[in-house]
Amino acid sequence: MPTKQAQELCEERGLDLVEVSPLSQPPVCKILDYGKLQYQQKRSQAKNKSLETKGLRLSFKIGQHDLLVKKEQAEKFLSKGHKVRIALKLRGREKAFREPAKEIIKSFIRQLGPGYKSDKGLEVQGPTISALIYKSK
Repeated sequence: MPTKQAQELCEERGLDLVEVSPLSQPPVCKILDYGKLQYQQKRSQAKNKSLETKGLRLSFKIGQHDLLVKKEQAEKFLSKGHKVRIALKLRGREKAFREPAKEIIKSFIRQLGPGYKSDKGLEVQGPTISALIYKSK
């Protein structure tokens, strides 16, 4: 349909003429509500931006090899762009040793390397100590 005729049709319907494929011969256009199109595109981008938060749970008596396995898991998640929540839950008599538990998490984050950040530091919620880390840009 000629451009002039398409523009007249758009004005009658109160819609917009939107160019979909400018590189094709002839260029392809659609008659639609441009504001609604922008809203849908913005909404789909917002859904794509949201990344998952993955969780790793450490224990107070974790062995060195287990710590390395958890480190590899964390690096895998972080390389994909996910955030990682590291949690250490204290049980029974372990609750009396909060400072050594915090040091376990801090050393785990240090082992990951300098390219990772934690916004809030360590969070203590009852018997659980956790930290949220992500890859710094």
